Amino acid sequence: MSSANKNTSQISKISFKELQLQIEEFRQKRDDLNKKTKKFITELQEIDGEIEDYLKVVKEDYKKKRDYWNDKVKKLKDKKIEYKQLLDKCIDEGKAILKTSKKGKDTKKFISIKQIDKKIDNLERRIEIENLEIVEENAIVDKIRELVKIKHDFLDEQQNSDYFRIERKIQIVKINLNKIYEQLTKWSNKSQNYHAKMHETYEIINELREKKKALEEELIENKKAADAYHEQLLRVMNKRKKISKGKRPYNSSQSRSKTPYRNKTRKNNELEKIKREKLAVALEKQKAGKKLNLFEARLILEQSKD
Repeated sequence: MSSANKNTSQISKISFKELQLQIEEFRQKRDDLNKKTKKFITELQEIDGEIEDYLKVVKEDYKKKRDYWNDKVKKLKDKKIEYKQLLDKCIDEGKAILKTSKKGKDTKKFISIKQIDKKIDNLERRIEIENLEIVEENAIVDKIRELVKIKHDFLDEQQNSDYFRIERKIQIVKINLNKIYEQLTKWSNKSQNYHAKMHETYEIINELREKKKALEEELIENKKAADAYHEQLLRVMNKRKKISKGKRPYNSSQSRSKTPYRNKTRKNNELEKIKREKLAVALEKQKAGKKLNLFEARLILEQSKD
């Protein structure tokens, strides 16, 4: 064998060995990246599941309960307005009765009741704090009895008067109004509590969506890198094939030119049909929350990119 032939043979062997090493390297890197792609897809599916769970809680629990208490608060506010109008009406009626009473007689008697109560309190306090003689204490007790009788006689006389009926009605309306205010505070707090829970849950959902967006960007970059290594792997394999067989790469322009145009078109159409069918299945699986394989995830990502 000549010296020139020996050198050519050695170069071919070295080139073949280097190409083999490159093939192993590119295949390993591509496969590692594909594993990362699967991991990204799994994480994305888990995030979608979390988001769906949180949205379900918001819709079927927090929102329903908030709207329930909001509706009760609204109805109670309408009732509060009715009672306030009734109270204003009763107060106006009471003022009209006092104004039309003969020479203010009823007003003076109403004021005298308070004066009688005050006198009774003062007399009772004297008995408690002063050092009185028996005669003085008995006289005060008699005076108290007299005032109490005057008060009771007046109350009996006025028991069915228009003014006192209005006064009693006013007191009842005020009591009911106070109960309404207490209930309004209680129910409003419940509504606000569920609204706050909704707000907190939406914040968590937004954080998950941001995390999902970042993962999707990483997934796209990872897929691009895996595709790049796959292309490099194919090129190197074609080079190796050329060296080992002394032929051009299988996917060269010369090889492609030998394929009849009609057969190529039919094959492409069949591949596109299969791809569409696989994409439809993948979208259904994603909608149902099922785990996707690598090929299905790539189809969805390519569709989103397009």
